[in-house]
Amino acid sequence: MGGKQQVLGGTATPSEGRRLAAVILDALVALAGGFITVTAVSIDAAGQGPAALPLASPALWATGLWAALALSFANHVLLTMVTKGSLGKLITGLRVVRTSGEDRVGFVRLVGRWLFGFYWSIVFVPLHLATDSGVEQQDAVGLRIVRRTKRV
Repeated sequence: MGGKQQVLGGTATPSEGRRLAAVILDALVALAGGFITVTAVSIDAAGQGPAALPLASPALWATGLWAALALSFANHVLLTMVTKGSLGKLITGLRVVRTSGEDRVGFVRLVGRWLFGFYWSIVFVPLHLATDSGVEQQDAVGLRIVRRTKRV
């Protein structure tokens, strides 16, 4: 848990609190993007009132969901390819690296990790909350999360 801080060549295993903070920040970024999209689509082009899609329209909320997913993908896959971390990870001082070394990670692994995150959220988070198990989030697809201990 939070007490074990294994140091590996300028990186350390992050605490569960730090990992959770990064997850929450990333989720807020995606949700905010979806909400902004719903707001923008629900106002007409002139900004005078409601657009063609009413607030209760499933198409409007589907648009917001797709926007949130697209922003999540851009954050977790594309930004991580460039910076080794999503916005939440960068803010909390975490990085995504290969399990076998600390090289940059590739597109396919990042997509797999992004998809695994949804699986983890849908399957393990509810089980953990229902049973109060001690399950910690796992790294996946040959990638791991590390905390930088020194600047390079």
